[in-house]
Amino acid sequence: MTTYESDIKTISSSEEMVFGILSDLNNLEKLSKNPALGDKVKDMEFDKDNCSFSVDGFGRVGFHIVEREPFKTIKLKSENSPVDINAWIQLKQVGENDTRMKLTMKAELPAMIKMMVDKKLKKGINVIAETLAKALSVA
Repeated sequence: MTTYESDIKTISSSEEMVFGILSDLNNLEKLSKNPALGDKVKDMEFDKDNCSFSVDGFGRVGFHIVEREPFKTIKLKSENSPVDINAWIQLKQVGENDTRMKLTMKAELPAMIKMMVDKKLKKGINVIAETLAKALSVA
């Protein structure tokens, strides 16, 4: 398995509020119109425990929440994906309205696919983390 980790992002909100939003994947629909995602992510679908989307050059990917540890961790597993992927959203509140977030993804990538998508996944996980952090920070 290949591991990809985002930088640690700062969110100007409580971990309870951040967890409440991220633990219901319906809330990600608001992010689907974010210009940072560009036209690379398309055909997004959501419900409370599932999300799916198409990624240029990779195909259709779906995720299902398999575990929620309140205010700390949300674990997801890929579904109907060309490769097996596990993902974690980790949260830690370090002060009032100061939560740190890190995304981790482990993917079972065949060598040929890894050569094609490795750089995109390294960059992509940080783009997703940054997008979430900005969207979840209280103005």
